[in-house]
Amino acid sequence: MSEYRWLLYDVTDDGTIATITLNRPRQRNAQHRGLLVELDHAFLRAEADDAVKVVILRGAGPAFSSGHDLGSADARADMTPGPGQHPTYQAYGGTRTGVEQLWLQEWHFFLRNTRRWRDLRKITIAAVQGQVYAAGLMLMWACDLIVADETAEFADVVGARLGMCGVEYFAHPWEFGPRKAKELLLTGDSLTVDEAYRLGMVSKVFPAGRLEEDTLAFARRIARLPGPAALMIKEAVNQTQDNQGFYNSLQAAFTLHELNHAHWAVASEGGAYVWTPEAGGLSYKDAEPIRPAERSRP
Repeated sequence: MSEYRWLLYDVTDDGTIATITLNRPRQRNAQHRGLLVELDHAFLRAEADDAVKVVILRGAGPAFSSGHDLGSADARADMTPGPGQHPTYQAYGGTRTGVEQLWLQEWHFFLRNTRRWRDLRKITIAAVQGQVYAAGLMLMWACDLIVADETAEFADVVGARLGMCGVEYFAHPWEFGPRKAKELLLTGDSLTVDEAYRLGMVSKVFPAGRLEEDTLAFARRIARLPGPAALMIKEAVNQTQDNQGFYNSLQAAFTLHELNHAHWAVASEGGAYVWTPEAGGLSYKDAEPIRPAERSRP
């Protein structure tokens, strides 16, 4: 895969810094199968390159990522049987039936790959702006460090809009704290970048218009660290989290996520895996706007 269709890959600073750019700006970098497969390839390409010390993940346009692609023409083409279907829909459980099909597909492309990126043998930095919603959080949380500009906002709206218990890589309690995670999931409200910085989820907040430049300067500082020291720092922190239950909690929450899908499949008599208007849910057109969670507003 020498060229990518849905992302850009570039190396700078004598090859020590690789930058992966999600490149679907018109769709706010929503994630369909083609993008996710290319992203996995790009991460593993950077991991295999011994010159690379730091990987930056960013998004083109006004938003880092608005989450899973729920129906663009590209996503429909990926899913539709025929010559244009993405080949991964005929593997990884794609030819099975019922909940098993969805379970296996989501395990491979929403949970396993995100966990693999979290443990990449490089230091990774997510540089985010604008909307970082639902599955956009997953991509960001898989990185070691998160920097943002002043336009960034963070939300998981799948509870309020789809009747689901959060996204597949369920790091919410670890990133937000347990009570804030419950609040944001139950309401669908967003977190401002300043609140995200106060919680420690975001390391730096750069001025709008300077995200790319300042992220590169930050990455250069980290790239100066000896490779073994950087990797052992990452490993020490990740192993501490895993010993506290992070890895097992992700797997347990993913099982609940699939049970949640099964509930809606039964409730809709096989019509849908999420809460749809036919089952009493709201369409996106009728849903409340995403608003920041404020201290004194119900």
